[in-house]
Amino acid sequence: MSPAPRAVVVLAVIAVSALILPLIVVVLAAVALLAATIVDAASARRAPRLDRDAPEVLSRGVPARMTARATVPAGGSVRLRQAAPAGVDIEPREADAALTATITARRRGRHRLPATAARATGPLGLARWDHSPGQAAELRVFPDLHTARRLAVTVARGRFREQGATAYGPLGLGTEFELIRDYRPDDDIRQVNWRATARLGRPMSNQYRLEQDRDLVVLVDAGRLSAAQLQGHGTVLDTELDAAVAIALVADQLGDRCGAVAFDREIRTALPPRRQGGAAVVRALYDLDPRSVDSDYELAFRRAVVPKRSLVVVLCDLIEEAAARPLADAVPVLARRHAVIVAAPKDPALERLAEGEDARATIARDVLAARAKAVARVKASGARVLEAAPDKLATACVAAYLRAKARAAV
Repeated sequence: MSPAPRAVVVLAVIAVSALILPLIVVVLAAVALLAATIVDAASARRAPRLDRDAPEVLSRGVPARMTARATVPAGGSVRLRQAAPAGVDIEPREADAALTATITARRRGRHRLPATAARATGPLGLARWDHSPGQAAELRVFPDLHTARRLAVTVARGRFREQGATAYGPLGLGTEFELIRDYRPDDDIRQVNWRATARLGRPMSNQYRLEQDRDLVVLVDAGRLSAAQLQGHGTVLDTELDAAVAIALVADQLGDRCGAVAFDREIRTALPPRRQGGAAVVRALYDLDPRSVDSDYELAFRRAVVPKRSLVVVLCDLIEEAAARPLADAVPVLARRHAVIVAAPKDPALERLAEGEDARATIARDVLAARAKAVARVKASGARVLEAAPDKLATACVAAYLRAKARAAV
């Protein structure tokens, strides 16, 4: 309990009035104020009834609405305050009687949303009492599901358009051979059957049996390089997971089987490919945190191997050639049987810095040159390398996935 400003003001007036009024009158006024404050405090002590409507699940970076409303049973007034856990922004945090706020999570994972605090003021406005009438709640913050679902719906409606991505190297999933037929103008050059062409004297193509669904495996590097910050976009791991859930939800829309492997120097999570596996991928990966250890790509790739030819998307950071060497050495484990995409986010802040003329710009250009060597090394190992800005990586990965399916269908 604490006195309200009104009680302090009244007490100050009584103290000043002691200069002109008889002492007995001042004492009686002070006693009356004390009695009134005690009665007011008894009213304010009754806990208000609180109704809070807060989301249990958020997407990182996507605002959501939270409301809280309190009713004081004994009259008077109440002011609400909502504390925010680290990595979560709530604006505004205070309001009288009813609070309508926007809650935005900047960090994935599990958070504890504290109970809403209520400060009740008695009917006379003389005393206050602090309450926590509600209970704390668990708040789960997923990767950017808003963008992932938008991409999935766009693909399902046939309205997807590829947005800026830089890609290198060959890719093709391949299908089972069915027959040899005459060449068509829209056939891929890789379909041409050169022996049949020479024997018959006209262009001939191999036709492949179109499979109705495919296996897609997403590998997420959660080692020390994934902890690097991308200005305004969280960590590298945050960007990787945004892309992973986008690919998984699009695979659900297309009827493909999707699985995931999260790893550093050990396997953190492993989900075998299955139909409608997107939700399982989201639940398994949303609270993944990076560790300060080097990643074992060979271990992860061997765990990701499935009997059926698949598309494997490796989400990692390509910072420089030495860091990419273990990845390049391990890619042949997958590339012998599967199509492999290595996707990495660019660092826009580093690219802007490299445009200058000072010493920092020189260092930034050296870093970008080392990154280019890392890309070339991974590409030479048999993988396709995909680079995009952090906010475009999910779209770029979905585009590469769709191109892989299209090339496999011819």
